Amino acid sequence: MKTLSTVKSFGGSQSVFSHTSEACRCDMRFAVFTPPEDTHGKGPFPVLYWLSGLTCTEENFIAKAGAQRVAAELGLVIVAPDTSPRGPDSNGNDVPDDTDGAYDFGLGAGFYVDASQAPWSTHYKMYSYITEELPALIEKEFPVDAARSGIFGHSMGGHGALTIHLKHADKYKTCSAFAPIVAPSTVPWGEKALSNYLGADKNTWTAYDATTLLQSNGPSQAHILIDQGTADQFLEVQLKPEIFKAAADKAGQALSLRMQDGYDHSYYFIATFMEDHLRWHHRALMQAT
Repeated sequence: MKTLSTVKSFGGSQSVFSHTSEACRCDMRFAVFTPPEDTHGKGPFPVLYWLSGLTCTEENFIAKAGAQRVAAELGLVIVAPDTSPRGPDSNGNDVPDDTDGAYDFGLGAGFYVDASQAPWSTHYKMYSYITEELPALIEKEFPVDAARSGIFGHSMGGHGALTIHLKHADKYKTCSAFAPIVAPSTVPWGEKALSNYLGADKNTWTAYDATTLLQSNGPSQAHILIDQGTADQFLEVQLKPEIFKAAADKAGQALSLRMQDGYDHSYYFIATFMEDHLRWHHRALMQAT
């Protein structure tokens, strides 16, 4: 693991690191905020994993979300990985990208799945990276309490947070999302990504669709929080939170879906409600056993 940068923020430290990923077969970057020791001691601290959306890197969250002040107050570690492998790999080869340079597939658009189709299957293993490799590294190198881990994200990252929580609720005990893709099997962003990464058989997509996971696996013990802006330009075609709410109501999943009047899909929206989400996670994680 290599330290790329470290700055002081609200008494804590906001750092960016890189390491060689076995899952993605290339170097990966991730950011970590650690709270101030003079206020909270040396830990271990509850830890939240933030999954960003399309086109993002670890930088978007740490520069725009405004999470550091509240995380410093509460004593939270926040981990923000990149959204896809980027490379070059150990042989000096570039990680494959969409041939048309589209923003919604390839680099910056890993969709938090383990790809099974060539050429994506060599490097695009973001599901394994987030659920296995990255938390193992974080738990080894940083003062976190693994028993108090939560996950949240935005858009594509909200999709990742919901699916990973529903399959690993014992690991990620809390979950929230901003404007998540809740049913990728039925919307253009998801259909494009899942068909290319996983193939044409839609039966293989269900493991990465939060709505179908909830229908098949049943509810988690967590109370999930979703914030969605009513002025989001992607609301009606790509996001469709009402589909997940209907599944949650039927399955008995505790869910707060808050439709926030006039807010769009941007980090202005995320920053507005970030404090709510951090306090939501903190309260639940402090009760976790």
